[in-house]
Amino acid sequence: MIILASGSPRRKELLHKLFDDFKIESSDAEEFQDAAEPKKLAVENAKLKAKSVAKKYPSDVVIGADTIVVSNGKIFGKPADGCGACEMLRTLSGKKHEVITGIAVVTGEKIFTDFDVTEVFFGEMTDEEIIEYVSTGEPLDKSGSYALQGGATKFIEKINGDWSNVVGLPVYRLRKLLKAAGVC
Repeated sequence: MIILASGSPRRKELLHKLFDDFKIESSDAEEFQDAAEPKKLAVENAKLKAKSVAKKYPSDVVIGADTIVVSNGKIFGKPADGCGACEMLRTLSGKKHEVITGIAVVTGEKIFTDFDVTEVFFGEMTDEEIIEYVSTGEPLDKSGSYALQGGATKFIEKINGDWSNVVGLPVYRLRKLLKAAGVC
């Protein structure tokens, strides 16, 4: 059985691109919040999530993922509240940033990891636009305080890379990792 170690509806939807049948089991792993190397942070958190669920399901294949936003070396996770979301969006407004998703596949005793990086370019946003967007509640559970597939679409000038990575699960990269793990 394939198990996604995430309660994210976006990851669930994306994993359906690869599998019709899988189980969802949210991880209770305590994630790292800061690191000198953002790519390693995303991969380590993905491993923590996958390993915590794999303890309960040692004979299954467990997939973990962790998405972070990085701008000028600063890591943006999920905002603490609406004020935090507004501040993040002000920082990202009119600039390029990176979205990094670490992925981990646990099969028995083996762990396979990888990551993907996508550049996202935001257009300028006014304070009024930011406040209006944050008031929808959408940014409050998203790394970087926005959803590419949601209301933030109107602010995104362009992306370089895999759009599914920005949504939270790089489907192509995951497929390659699962092949390397002998799963598909």
